[in-house]
Amino acid sequence: MTVSLPLVFVLGLFAWGAVKFLGVRTWVVVLIAVFGFWLSHTFMAPAIESGTRSGVDVINGSHD
Repeated sequence: MTVSLPLVFVLGLFAWGAVKFLGVRTWVVVLIAVFGFWLSHTFMAPAIESGTRSGVDVINGSHD
């Protein structure tokens, strides 16, 4: 069975769990999200995308 969830939804669940159960402050979650958006517009974006795709391929078990 294959389940397809948007990455933003999954990250939102992790953020909600961190705030609810780990006591992480909401402003820290917002700061990390804003930093992530900023980082995606730098020269590091291709490396981040490549690493993310490789991680997803490992989890899904698909290899080229």
